[in-house]
Amino acid sequence: MAERSAPVGVMDSGVGGLSVLAEIQRLLPNETLLYVADCGHVPYGEKSPGYIRERCRHIAAFFHEQGAKAMVLACNTATVAAVTDLRALYPVWPLVGMEPAVKPAAAATRSGVVGVLATTGTLQSAKFAALLDRFASDVQVITQPCPGLVELIETGDLASPALRQMLLGYVQPLLAAGCDTLILGCTHYPFLRPLLAGMVPADVAVIDTGAAVARQLHRLLGASDLLAEGPARDTRFWTSADPQSLRNILPVLWHKADDVQSFPL
Repeated sequence: MAERSAPVGVMDSGVGGLSVLAEIQRLLPNETLLYVADCGHVPYGEKSPGYIRERCRHIAAFFHEQGAKAMVLACNTATVAAVTDLRALYPVWPLVGMEPAVKPAAAATRSGVVGVLATTGTLQSAKFAALLDRFASDVQVITQPCPGLVELIETGDLASPALRQMLLGYVQPLLAAGCDTLILGCTHYPFLRPLLAGMVPADVAVIDTGAAVARQLHRLLGASDLLAEGPARDTRFWTSADPQSLRNILPVLWHKADDVQSFPL
């Protein structure tokens, strides 16, 4: 039985999961957090499911070695490829994954047309198709794969002309098709909200799932009597790429400079 003071492990293919990490810290301020950015293998969206499963198994084993009491896959593509596999490997471990916010988007739309910005891997998955069948049978869902977007966000420059132009090219067709609700189907994309605010009308709802993931983690920890009583220790970061790159980005995306260690290969 894990102790309440044990940390929670959070992973993503890169820095996108920091948007989820922030939501977890906001809702669960007493929890000590560990974060692995698998930047040496980003983006997951263009990788095979088998490749992603191997990466997630490796990271899950690392979190176990660190004594983590729970794990969050702060990546839609990793969840699609690996969450079932990991739950079979660790059946008693609280494990939270991501999924695009199809249900709340279907409830929010007034025009009946919902747009989805996501990676190719997420949009082509059977899990995403099942979400559409379950929650969006009465609405039109228009999907937009966004190759290249994750890589630009990974640089930490969220106002570059190249990023703005690429995002505009992905968003405009959705708006032209009558979408009044946009799903951010990748944890990297919430960092684009300031750019999106200048591209979409104010009455277009933009939805992501970071807060819902934090609530699910809260529920699972509570059900297992594992909620920490605090105070939290400093968040620890690892990356499978150059640690200095993540150190440079943290003040921009995490709003705090923290130490970063090399993730063991």
